[in-house]
Amino acid sequence: MSHAYQIHKQDSAYFLTLTAVEWADAFMRKEHKQILCDSLNYCVNVKGLEIFAYVIMSSHMHMIARAKEGNLSDIIRDFKKFTSAMLIKDFRTSTESRSGWMLDLFKAGGKKQKKKSSMQLWQYNNHAMEVFSPKFTLSKILYIHNNPVEAGLVGRAEDYLFSSAQDYSGQKGPVGVSVINLHSLF
Repeated sequence: MSHAYQIHKQDSAYFLTLTAVEWADAFMRKEHKQILCDSLNYCVNVKGLEIFAYVIMSSHMHMIARAKEGNLSDIIRDFKKFTSAMLIKDFRTSTESRSGWMLDLFKAGGKKQKKKSSMQLWQYNNHAMEVFSPKFTLSKILYIHNNPVEAGLVGRAEDYLFSSAQDYSGQKGPVGVSVINLHSLF
């Protein structure tokens, strides 16, 4: 695996992309997105994660985050492990028509890994890019917030429930976010 997109500086802020195996639409349902939000809030309130921007899409999520306490890699690992367990449990008990297909994808993902876990929901990497300048930060925040608009889900970024765009427009979203004063970046 390439070392180019890994977390090297545990105290730095990173733009992260966490993706379901095979880009599966594992987070289509509102309940599944809420599991991710609840877990992010736990990481913020208990583990020392600071989130500056995020969006949860049907197959992936983006965020800009850092560890105020602890180790960013460990926090993200624990987030993925917990949310995998919760979502797989939900798919196992769900009557949703695609649950069996999703579980088969997660089983296939588990077989591909060196650790040979029985199921894998998240891809191994986090496509981590260190946040290194105000211009880069602003470009990634705009990219994150415009994901649902580009996907045709909403007309305005702040209308998408599972995004920090709400926080940046003066509303309160479902995840605790440290809003960056965008005017102070330049």
